[in-house]
Amino acid sequence: MKKYILPTLTILFLLAGFLIGNAVSNKVNAQRFIVQNGQLYSATGKADQLLQMMEQMYVDPINVDSITDEVMQEFVERLDPHSAYIPKKDLEMVNSELSASFSGIGIQFSIQSDTIQVVAVISGGPSEGVGLLAGDKIVEVDDSAFVGKKINNEKVMHTLRGEKGTKVKLGVKREGVSEMLYYTITRGDIPIHSVDAKFMIDHQGHKIGFVRVNKFGENTYDEFISALATLKSKGAEGYIVDLRENSGGFMEQAIRMANEFLSLGNMIVYSEGRSYPRYEARANGAGRFKNVPLVVLIDGFSASASEIFAGAMQDNDRATIVGRRSFGKGLVQQQMPFPDGSAVRLTVARYYTPSGRCIQKPYKMGEQEDYQKDLLDRFEHGEFYSEDSVHQDTVVYYTTSGRVVHGGGGIMPDVFVGRDTSLYTPYFNVCVNKALTYQFAYDYTNRHRVQLNQYKDWQSLEKHLIAANWINEFVAFAKEKGVEPNAEQLAKSKPLLQRLVNAYIVRNILGDEGFFPLFERDDEITQKAVEVLTKSL
Repeated sequence: MKKYILPTLTILFLLAGFLIGNAVSNKVNAQRFIVQNGQLYSATGKADQLLQMMEQMYVDPINVDSITDEVMQEFVERLDPHSAYIPKKDLEMVNSELSASFSGIGIQFSIQSDTIQVVAVISGGPSEGVGLLAGDKIVEVDDSAFVGKKINNEKVMHTLRGEKGTKVKLGVKREGVSEMLYYTITRGDIPIHSVDAKFMIDHQGHKIGFVRVNKFGENTYDEFISALATLKSKGAEGYIVDLRENSGGFMEQAIRMANEFLSLGNMIVYSEGRSYPRYEARANGAGRFKNVPLVVLIDGFSASASEIFAGAMQDNDRATIVGRRSFGKGLVQQQMPFPDGSAVRLTVARYYTPSGRCIQKPYKMGEQEDYQKDLLDRFEHGEFYSEDSVHQDTVVYYTTSGRVVHGGGGIMPDVFVGRDTSLYTPYFNVCVNKALTYQFAYDYTNRHRVQLNQYKDWQSLEKHLIAANWINEFVAFAKEKGVEPNAEQLAKSKPLLQRLVNAYIVRNILGDEGFFPLFERDDEITQKAVEVLTKSL
């Protein structure tokens, strides 16, 4: 199951947090020691005192830093599921997930058969400059073997990323070349994009702009506005904003995006906490898309800032929300650093949609296991398939037009679309769960890359793939991987299998700008969104 917990950051509260932090710091400094019954005590607390005693007095040398990290994690785990302690060794990687860029070599990769496979080379990046190609296999790093079962995504990223200007030497095996190829690459800034794709959908004579946003990072608003402007220049009459699988990020970016669609004074979101003054964000009236028809797509992995945007559109009756119930994260975190380079993301407030809803799903302090299993429980309960299976809070809230909405447990879409399982079979499920569709697509791309590179748009490439009729090759590939063919099940799942593999092959050649238009064309949620939006054009 895709990782979906990504604690929300909020720039808007950093100033308030700084002032609060100064006040707390001053108070601590003024009370560093206290006198009780004539005895001087440290005001730092027993935990800190114990660690100092262990470091100075314990019979054997111990790694206090390691123990401190473990203790800090234990402390924070006793709180809500979204507060988190981040050790120094992980902080840079965690922060980079929402930054505008990071320093690295500029490739997209996957790990297959314990080997790093280059899926794509980022245009203008360091790897493109030295001649690295999609399809290459990285087997050595700095003259040491870099293959095997110990290789994982995290280790690869830690190894290939690094300070700008530093060098890394790669040993590469390339299809059709017998000898090892060596490249010395100077790491540089690699942009991190929040907008996966933007494209036009033509339906019943209308032009619809589709924008998919994968997270709310530092540059999300700028990318989003650029995407809308591009689609507008192509004649878009309305827009679909896809926030499925978007686990959130910076609240400020979601507020700025929402502002583009709302009228002056419309509430976007408000938040407050025990030590946090109430903060309200309202539209300033300068939005450039206040009157265009809009649909927002959400699912169970849409969380945090995604829910702020969707909630603002729903409560102001500004857009139709289509899809399935969102994740349900209504807590605000503030990241605070420690002198040793570690940090804590502490929940300091709850946010509320314009109608007054807090959409945070229930949790118990210090008990994260059940919380983490919530989406699996929803799936097993049938919620992904039927609206009647959704359990909602009984408390009623109202949109600006008086429509009833509910809080607690996420945003419920205005138009629910259940999963269509009519083409699913055990054979198809096993192939997908074993990632054979992805692996075959990569293998097929490598074997036919020269021919496939001749196609410059997804429509012509898809036609070629349909004519190629690779289905028998896939069956043989899956059998080699231990999945026996089943003619009846294959016949039933063939359209779904072809759609998925063709989309993966297109992505390998044309990137996300080719993948998403093809993949979304037959997606049931997108189809319903197009139908809903067309009625308002």
